[in-house]
Amino acid sequence: MNSGDTRQQLRAKRRSLSTVEQHSASQHLVSSLRRETFFMRAKRVALYLANDGEIDPGQLLETALKSGKQCFLPVLHPMKKNSLCFIEYSPKTQLVANKFGILEPVFNTAQIAPAWSLDIIFMPLVGFDRQGNRMGMGGGYYDRTLAFMSVQKKLKPKLVGLAHSCQEVDLISQQSWDIPLHLIATDREIICAKPK
Repeated sequence: MNSGDTRQQLRAKRRSLSTVEQHSASQHLVSSLRRETFFMRAKRVALYLANDGEIDPGQLLETALKSGKQCFLPVLHPMKKNSLCFIEYSPKTQLVANKFGILEPVFNTAQIAPAWSLDIIFMPLVGFDRQGNRMGMGGGYYDRTLAFMSVQKKLKPKLVGLAHSCQEVDLISQQSWDIPLHLIATDREIICAKPK
């Protein structure tokens, strides 16, 4: 089976979860992550607004804001093709739909945080394996944005993929440009990636 077929199947699987299942999964995810030392110590955190059946980190965003963390959301970069930038978010931030229909903060150069300046980036995904390989939507946005990590072998930001446990696959073939995850957090467990 090719990656396009796998991607479609995994997207269908997460979209098929009921509202109750989605809400429960989100609550389990947040209750385990908020107790993690790496989250408690972090000062600058990037999250995302859930779309297309993605596990929803909205409660984690609220927790982070209440505990005084600076929070950022990904925005399609208007000057760098197929790349993201991270814009600071607060409950007063004006959101607009991007070309994919996903809400994001209005682009504002004064509020951009370079990816390297963040402590954690919580990332959505379509599929994952226990080696830290992530299958995204296929556009390569996060890989391009985080390419500096493969060149400089940086440990920061900590890259945490968020997923429903049903999105796990045995192995995702890795490309040279793929940036692996440090951790995967699901509604059932937190997996420390073990690259082969």
